[in-house]
Amino acid sequence: MRVRTRVPACLAALALSLVLPSATATAEETGRPGELVSVRESAFHPLPGQPTPTKAWKIHYRSTSATGAPNTVSGTVVVPQDGRTGPRPLVTYAVGTVGLGDSCAPSNGFPKGTTAEANLIQQLTWRGWAVVVTDYEGLGTPGEHTYTAGRSAGHAVLDAARAAIRLPQAGLSADSPVGIMGYSQGGQAAGWAAELHGSYAPELAVKGTATGGVPARLDGLAPVHDGSYGSGLLFMAAAGQDAAFPELNLDSYLNPAGKALVGFFRDNCVAADTIVGSFKKISDLTVRNPLETPQWQRRLHESDLGTRTPDHPVYLYHALGDELIPYAQGKRLRADWCGRGANVRWRTIALGEHVSGVITEASAVQNWLADRFAGEPTNGDC
Repeated sequence: MRVRTRVPACLAALALSLVLPSATATAEETGRPGELVSVRESAFHPLPGQPTPTKAWKIHYRSTSATGAPNTVSGTVVVPQDGRTGPRPLVTYAVGTVGLGDSCAPSNGFPKGTTAEANLIQQLTWRGWAVVVTDYEGLGTPGEHTYTAGRSAGHAVLDAARAAIRLPQAGLSADSPVGIMGYSQGGQAAGWAAELHGSYAPELAVKGTATGGVPARLDGLAPVHDGSYGSGLLFMAAAGQDAAFPELNLDSYLNPAGKALVGFFRDNCVAADTIVGSFKKISDLTVRNPLETPQWQRRLHESDLGTRTPDHPVYLYHALGDELIPYAQGKRLRADWCGRGANVRWRTIALGEHVSGVITEASAVQNWLADRFAGEPTNGDC
């Protein structure tokens, strides 16, 4: 179903609202970020077979790569069916690491109840908020997933919000208050969305960003994970950077064992990746270390957070005992943002580690975001 820009908006909305579950609605291919490419009905289940009072749609939408090229990203829009008729807030949600294989995309797991953070997303719908969850570039769409390429992820998060607002069935509007939320890989994506909002998507009414466990400086993670149980994350990140910047030519640095491991990662999800990739050393899987080259260092630093000022309040949190993303990374990001005059609310999670941080802080994060949607003032604590 092709919708021309000259068709009145009311007719376009009617046309999209009549799309059958198995049909596809295709927008004009102008390449504008946030433009809907396709829509089909989906389902949102936090656990297998668990019903929810929601409606969901899988969408494909236009976005922008890390190098500024147009691309298409998939995602899911979830709207609570609570009888609310007026406008409701929208949260654009960035999930943590799920893996590099297309089957790992959150939108593939929602209908089956197998997406890891679906229970946290369900809590947002209980508050009456609509949620859009990006699959990120190359995860469930052609091409490879640009894992840890910050700019690409930030674009995908912001354009997911644009696309959800343009989806007539969601009942949102251009004035809908928007919140940005993410943890771990999602924290990097949310942080990038916060920094890019003013220059990339200023029309979005972003009221606040909640971001935690943030890998703010990728080059600082190699000493932490090289040879440890989290070493697979290093090679996944290298594959993601290579997908975003093909001139890095990762394969030229890998020996046969390294190529086999990265090939496995590209086809599988994080549960298997963590087991297979544990306790691997860079020196055992490479003919030379790519992280020691100026070309790789330059690209890694392009994903550094803290070099731009978010133009809205930020809730930044990190677990003191985080074993995957050191606490010092969160503290430095706070210092960088505060030094640039940002409005930052900082929270140290005294007990727990990386994975538990997103769970134990969920209620506080949601309450903070609810206050932003309600227009309550916040001065941060820089």
